[in-house]
Amino acid sequence: MTEHLFIAGPAAWNRIVYLDRLPEPVPHMQFALDEYETVGGTSAGKALGLVGLGRRVTLHLLLGGDSDGARLRGLLEAAGVELLAEDSPATERHLNLMTPAGERVSLYLSTPGDPAEGPGPAVESAMTDAAAIVLDLGERTRRLIPAARATGRPIWTDIHDYDGEADFHRPFIEAADAIFMNADRIGDPQPFMERCIRGGAELVVCTLGERGAIAIDERMTLHEVAAEPVDVVDTNGAGDAFMAGVLDATLGGAELPDALRAGARHAASVLVTRHLHPALDALLA
Repeated sequence: MTEHLFIAGPAAWNRIVYLDRLPEPVPHMQFALDEYETVGGTSAGKALGLVGLGRRVTLHLLLGGDSDGARLRGLLEAAGVELLAEDSPATERHLNLMTPAGERVSLYLSTPGDPAEGPGPAVESAMTDAAAIVLDLGERTRRLIPAARATGRPIWTDIHDYDGEADFHRPFIEAADAIFMNADRIGDPQPFMERCIRGGAELVVCTLGERGAIAIDERMTLHEVAAEPVDVVDTNGAGDAFMAGVLDATLGGAELPDALRAGARHAASVLVTRHLHPALDALLA
């Protein structure tokens, strides 16, 4: 059987609304610059990116039996993502208010129910057979951590705009071999990154938007990579694409500097589309 990657976490149906500025917290009226619907969710973005790079991907997610869930399933499968879905009362839906500068406010319109049961045999088997396991933030995913660790497979996680204090993220940080994040809420990320290495992680990467990214490896060596120059259409999914590029290159045997450059190139490839991945351009035309 072809070696695959296992990803667990959110996929959503998103309505994107572009505004010239984010709304102020007072009653008022604004005119939208643009609006459209598309696939969302950090795990969907990583899965689409890795499939686009030629990897076989199993995405474990929660899907409702509603029309949005059917659209999500159809588009992800049409793009080549193998789904291991659990039934949920509702499909996750977001309203994302965006500005051309990349600012964003995400409003959760619905969230999937969280089954109380632990991972079933199909999920455990998929994790055991995977070359690597990606665990994105979520209550369902957090309960997969013990089973994921028991496989002995490398675990990668994305803690996004972690502030350095929130308790919810700690099990992911403690379990992961590779940790990805951004610096939106943590200030100087380097002290936290170094603490993660001392705590047992082998790699910590922090994306810095147009300034590229920094990484610290298990030898406590700091690496930097510049962002690829590109005319940005939409910033949604750039961090997920960066992580997908680094993971793909690492599994292919690349040294860290080359893997970081691969991540920057892959992030640039999704900045030129208004969807999470260029593969969706034709599917959502």
